[in-house]
Amino acid sequence: MSSATGRRVHSAAWRISLWGTVAFACGTLIIFWSLHAFVAKDIQRRTDAWISGEVETLSDVAERTPKNALYGRVVGEVAELASREVPNREPGTAGRNDSVFFLQTAKDGSPVLWAGEGNGTAYLNAIRGVNAKPDTPFDLHVDGAKRPYRVAEVVIPDGSRIYLGLSERDELRMLHQLREHFMKLWALCVLLGFAIIFYTTRRMLGDVRRISEVAAHIGESDLSRRVPTSGWNDEIAQLSSTLNRMLERIEQSVHQLHTITNSLAHDLRSPLTAIRARLEIVLTRDVKEQDAESIERAINEIDRLTEILNQSLDVAEAQAHALRVEPERVDLEQLLDGMIELYRPCMSEKGLRLEFSAGQPVEVMADAGLVHRMIANLLDNEMKHLPPARTVSIALRAAGEFAEIVVEDDGPGFSPELEGQLFRPGVKGSASRGYGLGLAFVQAVAGAHGGAIRAENREGGGARLTVQLPLVAHAAASTEASAGVVSAD
Repeated sequence: MSSATGRRVHSAAWRISLWGTVAFACGTLIIFWSLHAFVAKDIQRRTDAWISGEVETLSDVAERTPKNALYGRVVGEVAELASREVPNREPGTAGRNDSVFFLQTAKDGSPVLWAGEGNGTAYLNAIRGVNAKPDTPFDLHVDGAKRPYRVAEVVIPDGSRIYLGLSERDELRMLHQLREHFMKLWALCVLLGFAIIFYTTRRMLGDVRRISEVAAHIGESDLSRRVPTSGWNDEIAQLSSTLNRMLERIEQSVHQLHTITNSLAHDLRSPLTAIRARLEIVLTRDVKEQDAESIERAINEIDRLTEILNQSLDVAEAQAHALRVEPERVDLEQLLDGMIELYRPCMSEKGLRLEFSAGQPVEVMADAGLVHRMIANLLDNEMKHLPPARTVSIALRAAGEFAEIVVEDDGPGFSPELEGQLFRPGVKGSASRGYGLGLAFVQAVAGAHGGAIRAENREGGGARLTVQLPLVAHAAASTEASAGVVSAD
């Protein structure tokens, strides 16, 4: 989206949505891993309770069964029955004993009885490598086994030991399924949360953007317009109301400023005009040559005073953003060509040469009278400050969204002490014969039209002034965009 100033603006909705989603995702991950740890601990507690109970049963059977030829068969069948009661067994594996083993060792550690897959040698070697305590389940990692075992140990009175191991395969499978289901649900919730946050934030910031665009256009053109308001009694609606009340106060202040300046201009121009008229009447009579020269100088001073008054009022209004602008399509090439023809004889009398170049017709939306006076100020400025036998070059070109009027000369350039202050009212060089209002007025006119002015010294000597004014296409697009924002609300 583009603001009224023409700069590219990136919506904050993406950043707010992104950071909000990241916070939500991290929070839910922390909650899940806490829940995962709790479930894993609970499953292990249940597993430990099962194998501890079963190994106690097997030890009781082994202790009570006579040590005869049927001993191994009886104890083995009891161990086989225990394997069928494995908790959390995967469906479809009830007939296989691939997750439980039973091992009995003699007092010297040699194997006495084995029930499970294989011959039990790898399991016995793994048990011998573990420093386990009786009656405390422990983890056992067996070579060749994909999953570890949870093993319970019990010592019977004859000194032999009984081990019952349960593979953690089913436990890990359950936890894996839990993680898999959670990650799918987590991804869905994160995407849905991002969409909700983005939609809500974009709508909210869209209201702020529309307020900003309309407010920027109001500041540039029409103080009678107001920012859009919504029916919600929220912070954005309060912002709109506050801005509208502020605009009403500004409009009243500007109206009062116009009234004061009009009254001031009328009150001052009327006596000055009357005095000038009387002096001209006196000149028509028979007066001495010395008196006539004094009267002519007085008339010139009155003209200078009137010019200072007009420029001072215009600059004051422009700095208060109250300069009255009546925009229309202006052909800058035609306007400049006519003014150059008008000024060329005067410049020739002062020994100055005036050149003009234009690549193509350039049209702007501007107040023709103000632009005429602005260019006149630029040319007057050159006539006042350039020494004879110098050249003033004026170029007109289109640069992006703006028309540029470039005024260059091969004179002494701007004084270093004036750097950064050229456009302040009343600021002028020590050798200047002007009033220090010309460039301030040029900047005021350019700013009132949404343009700008840039001053610099040329590398080869001389000064360069570049005035920018919005082209017709850009000015019309800005106006239509702002009007569309208002009508949309």
